[in-house]
Amino acid sequence: MPGLYYEEFEVGETIEHERTRTVSESDNQRFCDMTMNQQPLHLDAEFAGDTEFGERIVNGLYTMSLAVGVSIPETTDGTIVANLSYDGVEHPAPVFHGDTISARSTVTDKRETSDGERGVVTMRVEAFNQDGDLVCEFERTVLSLKRDA
Repeated sequence: MPGLYYEEFEVGETIEHERTRTVSESDNQRFCDMTMNQQPLHLDAEFAGDTEFGERIVNGLYTMSLAVGVSIPETTDGTIVANLSYDGVEHPAPVFHGDTISARSTVTDKRETSDGERGVVTMRVEAFNQDGDLVCEFERTVLSLKRDA
C-alpha cells in the first residue's frame, strides 16, 4: 500500500497503523550493539533487576524507531522526500522484552513549500504496548511529494 501524497493528508486526521511488532530480547540487544549503547539497564539482567523496573527495559530509541517504522505504510511509503525532524520525544512508560507495540499518527499541521512543489506535514506519533499504555510519543515532520508535481 503506497503512502499518502501531501494533498491526501488532512489536519486532524488520525491514522491507526495496522502493523504491530512484539519486541524480542534479540531486537533490543542488536539495536544496542549497532548503536554502541552499552547502558546496563538495557543489557544486564542483574543490574536492571536492582532498579525500579525490576528487569531490563528496551532502548527508548529503538521504541521510537519502531513507532516510525510501523507508521510508514499508511503515511509516507514511497511518497516521502525526507524526514525533517523529530520533536518533543517522550517515553511515559517503559517497554519490556515481549511487549507488542502498535502506533497511531495524527496529522497536526501541513503547508506547501515556498516553491509549491512539495509539502511539509507534521504528525503526532503515539506508540502503545499490548495493554494500551502509551510508551512513546513525538512529532514527526516530513517533506512530502505532491501527487500533481
